[in-house]
Amino acid sequence: MPDPVLLEMFQRLAMALGIGFLVGVERGWKHRDAPDGMRGAGLRTHAVVGLMGGVAGALLPAVGQIGFAALTLLFGAAFVTFKVRESQRDNDVSVTGTIAGLLVFALGAYSMFGDLRISAAVGVTLVGLLAFKSALHDWLDRITWKELRSALLILGATFIALPLLADTTVDPWGAINPRELWLLTILVAGASFAGYVAVRVLGNDVGVLAGAAAGALVSSTVVTAELGRRVKTGETHAMVGGAAAAIAAAISVGRVIALLAITATPVVPEAGPALVAAMLVFGGSAFAMRYFDREGDSADSSQKLRSPLDLVSVFQFAAFLGAVIIVGRIIADAYGQAGLLPFAATAGLADVDAVTLATGSLVRGGLEPTIGAHAVMIAVLMNTLAKGVIAFFTGGWRYAALYFAAALAATIAAAAVWFLVTPLIAPMFGEQVQQEASLAAPMFG
Repeated sequence: MPDPVLLEMFQRLAMALGIGFLVGVERGWKHRDAPDGMRGAGLRTHAVVGLMGGVAGALLPAVGQIGFAALTLLFGAAFVTFKVRESQRDNDVSVTGTIAGLLVFALGAYSMFGDLRISAAVGVTLVGLLAFKSALHDWLDRITWKELRSALLILGATFIALPLLADTTVDPWGAINPRELWLLTILVAGASFAGYVAVRVLGNDVGVLAGAAAGALVSSTVVTAELGRRVKTGETHAMVGGAAAAIAAAISVGRVIALLAITATPVVPEAGPALVAAMLVFGGSAFAMRYFDREGDSADSSQKLRSPLDLVSVFQFAAFLGAVIIVGRIIADAYGQAGLLPFAATAGLADVDAVTLATGSLVRGGLEPTIGAHAVMIAVLMNTLAKGVIAFFTGGWRYAALYFAAALAATIAAAAVWFLVTPLIAPMFGEQVQQEASLAAPMFG
C-alpha cells in the first residue's frame, strides 16, 4: 500500500504543476509565432513557476514562515525583474503577465495545504480572464458611463444599503418591512436595467421579448410597467411591448402553476387546467402580435435607448407597488384566515405569488382545495387586471389595449375550462392528489 501522506503530496504537487501548465498554454499560445529567444514567459516558464510554488509550500513546515517568506520574496524579485526587462524590450506597459505569474506561484503554494477545488477554480478563472482579453476589452470599449453608473447604483443598493435595513415590520399592522420594500425597489431597478441590456445586446424586438421573459421569472408586474415606460419613451413600439407583456403574463401564470404543484398539490386539479389554458392563450397572443406586427418593419431604426435606469420611474413604481402590498396585508390582518378571498382580491393586485403561497399553507392546514382554487384564480384575475391598468398609465392606450386583448382572450379561455372542463377532471384526480399531498405535508410543516 502506498503511503497516503506521500500520495497526497504528489497529488498536490501535480495540481500546482497543472495550474502553471494551463496558464502557460494560454500565455505560450499568444506568443507562438515569435522566434526562439524572443518569446515571453510561456508554457515551460509558468509550469516551472507553479511547481516552484508547490515546492515552496511543501517546504513550509521545514523552513518555517520566515524561510517561506524569503523564498517568496526571492522568486518575486527575480520574476518582476525579468518581466520589467521583457516589457522594456517589447515596449509593453501591461502588468497582467507579471501578476499572472505571481498568482501562479501563489496558487502552487496554496495547493500544498489548501482546498484543491479552490485552487483549480481560481486557476481556471485566471486562464479565462487571460484568454478572453480581446472580448473583455471590446465590451469595455462599448460600455457607456450611464450603463456603468446604473450597474454600480444597483450593486450599491443591493450589497451596501440592503444589509443595513431592518428585516422586521415597523408599523402596528405588521405590513411595512423596510428591507422587503427596498428589495422590491431593487427588483424594479434590476428589471429596468436587464431590459435595457437585453435590447442593447439582442436588438430591439428580440431583446425586449427576451428581457420580458427573464424579468417575469421575478415579477411580471414590474416587467409590464417597464415595458410601458419604454413604449411611451419610444424605445420600442406598442406591438413589441404588447407581445412582451403577454409573454411575461404567460410566465407569471406558469410560475403560479409551479408553486401550486410544490406547495398546494390538492389545488392543482381544481385550478391547474384553467391556469394552463390562460398560459397557452397568453403565449399564443404574443406569437400573434409578433406575426402580424407591421410596426417593426416601418419603425425608425435610428431610435436610441435613452437611459439604462430611470431612477424617478423606478422609485415611483416601487412606491406604488409597495403601497398596494401594504394595503393587502392590512386587509388580510383585519379579516384573518376567514378573509382569504378578500385578501386574494387585494393582495393579488400586486403579488399573486404571495396569495399562492398563503393558499398552500392554508390548504395544508385543512382548507378545502376548492376554496383555495377560488382564491388563486381571483388573485390571478386581479393581477391581470392590475397589470392592464398599469400598462395604460405607463405605456398609453395602444399598449394597454394590446395587453387587454390578450388578457381578455386568456380570461375567456380560463373561464371556459373552469366551468366546462374542471368539473370533469377534478373528481378524477382529486382523491389521488389528496393522498399524495397528505404524505408530503410534513415537508412543509
